[in-house]
Amino acid sequence: MRIKTECLVVGSGIAGMAFALKAAEFCEVLMLTKTRAEESNTRWAQGGIAAVSDPSDAFEDHAADTLRAGDGLCHDEAVRVVVEEGPERIRELIALGTPFDRNPDGTFQLVKEGGHNKKRILHAGDHTGEVVMQTLLAACRAHPRITILENHFAVDVITQHHLGRYVNRGHPDIECYGVYALDVETRKVVTVLASYTVLATGGSGNVYASTTNPPVATGDGVAMVLRAKGRIANMEFYQFHPTALYEPGVRPAFLITEALRGKGAYLRNSFSKERFMHRYDERLELAPRDVVARAIDSELKLSGTAYVLLDASHLDAQELKREFPTIYEYCLSKGWDLARDCIPVVPSAHYQCGGIQTDLHGRTSIHRLYAVGECACTGLHGANRLASNSLTEGVVFGHRAALDVGLRGHEVRLPDNIPDWNELGSANPEEWVLISHNFTELQNIMSNYVGIVRTNLRLERARRRIELIYQETEAFYRKHKLSPELCELRNLIAIAYLIVKCAGIRKESRGLHYNADYPDKLPVAYDTVL
Repeated sequence: MRIKTECLVVGSGIAGMAFALKAAEFCEVLMLTKTRAEESNTRWAQGGIAAVSDPSDAFEDHAADTLRAGDGLCHDEAVRVVVEEGPERIRELIALGTPFDRNPDGTFQLVKEGGHNKKRILHAGDHTGEVVMQTLLAACRAHPRITILENHFAVDVITQHHLGRYVNRGHPDIECYGVYALDVETRKVVTVLASYTVLATGGSGNVYASTTNPPVATGDGVAMVLRAKGRIANMEFYQFHPTALYEPGVRPAFLITEALRGKGAYLRNSFSKERFMHRYDERLELAPRDVVARAIDSELKLSGTAYVLLDASHLDAQELKREFPTIYEYCLSKGWDLARDCIPVVPSAHYQCGGIQTDLHGRTSIHRLYAVGECACTGLHGANRLASNSLTEGVVFGHRAALDVGLRGHEVRLPDNIPDWNELGSANPEEWVLISHNFTELQNIMSNYVGIVRTNLRLERARRRIELIYQETEAFYRKHKLSPELCELRNLIAIAYLIVKCAGIRKESRGLHYNADYPDKLPVAYDTVL
């Protein structure tokens, strides 16, 4: 089966939907999602969306906070674009009906999060991402030029390599014509052809044993671009959110938003209940996430305990219930009263700061292939993402990529000889248990050896073990019919390879990447580009 469209969007998070709504003004858009359209990392974002909206704030302040958090690796122009264009994109979200919280006088209620020196986070209680997702998805479903095709898993991008033609840094000249997608219900592979393809596939938190990401976050877009020989950058920088609720075996880990620390909650160790952040950073609980996560990791190793405590018991109980209703009710269901009890928290894999390298219009190194959102490396986040900048980045670059497609013209002649997917192999249910085992082993390897603190020995040990899992899985892939589980495992193996490879190349400690064998930061910042 073949489907043809002008613009293909793979993914249904904030970046993909922002692109679709803008691109639909001048072309037909097909949005492909591997499960339900509601499932994306956007839906799980609690804290909010960062932008300058108060007279006491300024673009220079937001940019300075972003650059400081990024530890010298942010691209100045990307920071400027997001900071300056973010407010207008957020006004468009408001115009669509996004109900951000307001004060009694009608102004927006702004909160402060780690790394920010001003209150500039717009939010909707403690479920901002879900509210934004619902607003955008309703607009996409209502638009006559946007079609949403659910339960279609993008397996690989369709590309043509022009032999003998090379572009920047020796990378081959490659063109994209769409994707091969597995129909999850029929288990048949569909050829989806497009003049322009946009990857908005989100992050890859499920490469680790503990993550705040939903099950769909398996690095699909980045893995597809790796296989297509496109450019990937800075995958060593994986952000661990400092405060996920400690519940061993629960996936995804329940996130405790940074806004709670912005409200004034304290971190304490679990044996003496002493505050400890003063030993690590003068900004205390509101230091950037890499600092707080490493501080917690250090406390856990020094004490031999499994978690630290988050204490909001000194804050106003009614305000906690009103401003953090989701967190309050969830904790209460587990036996903790947020207004009275200290709750156990640990760092958990949260956000992929590297990804598919793009320019300021979302273009990748592969012609007519764009990447937006968490799967993209735009240069905004550098070595560590500033809290609540991710949703802003998604709407800004989704918008910019759509404008670029509009300027380039959406009618592109595709080759006549694009082959359909060649389905080989057979189903053997008895062997699918191997996929489950490899999932678990991969996640444990990454958590044990490539987590918050790394060493050369740990990275080499991880590399060898990942290579074995890769060989087993590829042999299985060549002999068996496709399934979403097999595709996700292959993609996570690719993500693990990229993280380890980039981490091994970086001979310093910077931002989210800390290697105990290279504890110092080099004087010149550089991107790790593969």
